[in-house]
Amino acid sequence: MSTVRIGQGVDVHAFASEEDTRGLVLCGVAVPDAPGLVGHSDGDAGYHAVADALLGAAALGDLGTRFGVDRPELAGADSADLLASVVADVAAAGWAVGNLDVTIVAQRPRLAGHREAMRGNLARVCHLDVGAVSVKFTTTDHLGALGRGEGVLAMAACLLVPPQG
Repeated sequence: MSTVRIGQGVDVHAFASEEDTRGLVLCGVAVPDAPGLVGHSDGDAGYHAVADALLGAAALGDLGTRFGVDRPELAGADSADLLASVVADVAAAGWAVGNLDVTIVAQRPRLAGHREAMRGNLARVCHLDVGAVSVKFTTTDHLGALGRGEGVLAMAACLLVPPQG
């Protein structure tokens, strides 16, 4: 077995219509006064990107295959539960999460005030010290669909290591 593995994940969701009352949730944090994201689950693009990075690093498939829209029981699911399931599967495959690096691309809303809560949530779900979790934000300077404020893109990179103990 390798000593470490790296993975990357990407997820993008459009903002929901004004008629949709769901709120925006990113990395488990409810962002007030922002429209939610369209998705089969709660649409948490941050948690989804992390889950895909972990699955990729462990060579365990991808989020869509595991939790696809063809599974009606997952409609509206809490993405923290989906990510926790992935973390458990990664552990069962003989790996522990070493660190996470997440970038969220969104023209709106402003997210910097939620960074520490997002880091804390990711650390808790992935069984990490918060010092091993980075969350960053950027915009596309008004270019493209994201720049027009039509949705959110999240990217994640992770390192898997052998479990300690």
